[in-house]
Amino acid sequence: MENILEVKNLKKSFKDFTLNNISFSLPKGYITGFIGPNGSGKTTTIKLIFNLLKKDSGEISVFGLDNIVHEKEIKNRIGFVYDENHFYEELTVEEMKRVIAPLYQKWDEEQFKYYMKEFGLSPNKKIKELSRGMKVKFSLAIALSHHAELLIMDEPTSGLDPMVRSEILDILYNLIQDENKGVFFSSHITSDLDRIADYIIMIHKGEILFSTTKEELLERHAIVKGSLSLLNSDMSKNLIGIRKNDYGFDALAADNRVAASFKKAGAIIDKPTLEDILLYYTRKENRYA
Repeated sequence: MENILEVKNLKKSFKDFTLNNISFSLPKGYITGFIGPNGSGKTTTIKLIFNLLKKDSGEISVFGLDNIVHEKEIKNRIGFVYDENHFYEELTVEEMKRVIAPLYQKWDEEQFKYYMKEFGLSPNKKIKELSRGMKVKFSLAIALSHHAELLIMDEPTSGLDPMVRSEILDILYNLIQDENKGVFFSSHITSDLDRIADYIIMIHKGEILFSTTKEELLERHAIVKGSLSLLNSDMSKNLIGIRKNDYGFDALAADNRVAASFKKAGAIIDKPTLEDILLYYTRKENRYA
């Protein structure tokens, strides 16, 4: 399977945070969800991929090319959508497009017009007059109008109403039908990734906790609920994010065999969502809180 993006032993240190030698890859033809709580390192990783921050060490290759040596070529082939607006607020949609279009060698004006109509964007509206959802759609129209082979998105659906979020997810799903493209979708809204992601990478406190297919991740994990007496066994060492209450406990098992053992002992076993997995892992350090 060919990778469209590879990150190896990437490190970046700040005063109060370190991206700690992370490694992962994105296969071509799939949507990869990049999850983790706020402050976990998602945006830092994306800025390093775009060479907007200087890495301390490690390697980043996009399309098999070094992201610094071949920065211009790579950026011509990447589309990006951030969680915040980076356009000139006083310009109209059409004026902003005229500023951006010459930056891309493969700009396709007909494609842009198609997405303008598809998204209901008015060329004469000023950027500041657009809703947050319409600004995201404009960013997507720009990204898709130069035939980007890799779409990188940083919290694109945050703060959007369910209808707009659904529209954007449909666009991404249709885009990925072209098996030569890839989508790297950073988000803390795991329900969106439950719907469209093929692979999941989770980062927490600057470290990658896992990188696997969504199907394998959901099949491997299970929520365990039972009486407090079950925590006295050696099996409890294999539970993640244990939460106690007056009636018992709930936790996450990262192995089906562990879940089966608890079930045999009388515990209730449920299937987790991506949100469950994220929440249990991020309270791992408070196992017995």
